[in-house]
Amino acid sequence: MALTISPSWSVPLVKTASGPVTGVATDGVAAFLGIPYAAPPVGPLRWRPPQPVATWTAPRVANQFGTSCVQQQPGSRLPWTEEFMTQGPVGEDCLFLNVWAPQGKTDARLPVMVWIYGGGFTEGSSSVAVYDGAALARMGVVLVSLNYRVGSLGFLAHPELTKESPEKSSGNYGLLDQIAALRWVQANIAAFGGDPKRVTIFGQSAGAISVTSLMRSPLAKGLFAGAIAQSGPGLLGRNALGGMQTLADREAAGVKYATSLGAPSLAELRALPPTALLAQGAPRGPFNDGWVLGATDPVEQVPVTIGFVADDLAISGSLAPPSKPTLENYKADAEKAYGADAAAFLALYPALSDDEVPAARKSAGRDRGRVAIELWAANQRKASPRVYTYYFDRVLPWPQHPEFGAFHTSEVPYIFRTLDKLDRPWTAVDRIVSETVASYWTGFARSGDPNGNGLAPWPAYTSDGHTTMQLGERMGAMPVADPPKREFFVRQLTRQ
Repeated sequence: MALTISPSWSVPLVKTASGPVTGVATDGVAAFLGIPYAAPPVGPLRWRPPQPVATWTAPRVANQFGTSCVQQQPGSRLPWTEEFMTQGPVGEDCLFLNVWAPQGKTDARLPVMVWIYGGGFTEGSSSVAVYDGAALARMGVVLVSLNYRVGSLGFLAHPELTKESPEKSSGNYGLLDQIAALRWVQANIAAFGGDPKRVTIFGQSAGAISVTSLMRSPLAKGLFAGAIAQSGPGLLGRNALGGMQTLADREAAGVKYATSLGAPSLAELRALPPTALLAQGAPRGPFNDGWVLGATDPVEQVPVTIGFVADDLAISGSLAPPSKPTLENYKADAEKAYGADAAAFLALYPALSDDEVPAARKSAGRDRGRVAIELWAANQRKASPRVYTYYFDRVLPWPQHPEFGAFHTSEVPYIFRTLDKLDRPWTAVDRIVSETVASYWTGFARSGDPNGNGLAPWPAYTSDGHTTMQLGERMGAMPVADPPKREFFVRQLTRQ
């Protein structure tokens, strides 16, 4: 499928397997927005695997993002300002993707990066402002982002759904959407100048859990060559968002949820308006259904990069917010978390007054997070030929809210080089950090190894190294934790 370029590249035209699309070109990048990769999952297709999209013959205008999938829209929720959140229309007809490609590189077979958004599997969109792919495309990659179903529309399992399924499975529809989009990439990305043999999937939070789920799924085998997981697996725990549940577990939860909606039958569920399915208590997230995901993992998986940010979710070992930073609460929390080992923990991370508690908690949480990622890497290394870990500690400048620090998702605009989507007092250091981490990410997409181009060396995980890559004002390898602290958390984490 050849790319036809108008003389000015103002209206680039690409012929995909489904039909021709026209995009827009700006500053050396052609953007194709809102391309449907599957049929609208509405009516009888609600809670079914994505079906082939209807073909078209006349050029389809692809210059606006498609509708985002059904979700609540708070607009903003600190620390996530509007630039991090879904804006614009939502609806069930939402299975769209976007492509950003360098101009005039149709024969280059460039590396491809496919972004999967986070949002706890209840919200998120490929149209989020800081996910704009143009700046990464200017670095010589083809960038793809996709929408996938979230909430109960994406992850509801139910006995009637399982019964009607040829595979006798239900519930992982959001993950099936991602797989359908990756199949679209394999079929079409060469027309945009991308190399289908060099596809790297990357995502953050729920997107990172999606990434490692795709690494496990037999249905996704061969659809990508590398993976990057940001602030998800390892940090959030194996059963985060119900990931270790079985089909029977989720069917039972689905029946309970349907009953709570007053729609116990599948016919009644499909007759409900989508807004009714936003009720609290909806099952969410990928799980071991026996078809999309099994109880055992593939013995051969792709190279992977994994890490987290300094003030991430769960650095205290729990998704729950910490108690008030008093010395009394700090000691009580240690007793609750570590039991007989609480005294050892308090000796490693002492606090002598209320004022010292926040720093002690933060230090312990960061050490624990780095050790947890290292243990995840040790296990993953059995299947992946290379594993790279990182710790991102650059604080997004925000004078009005210094308390948030390097918060969950704050690394994303650095990686996408979309700092200017946010109104912040950026410094030269922020620009350097952004250019550098973007170079590491695109380097990994090119070869499965982030190293090269004069960057500070990033060592791969080894069983005896006990280091991770620090990404921030300082770039370079750093110890995971001081030996006594690392040993403490290894004991705690391996007994859970």
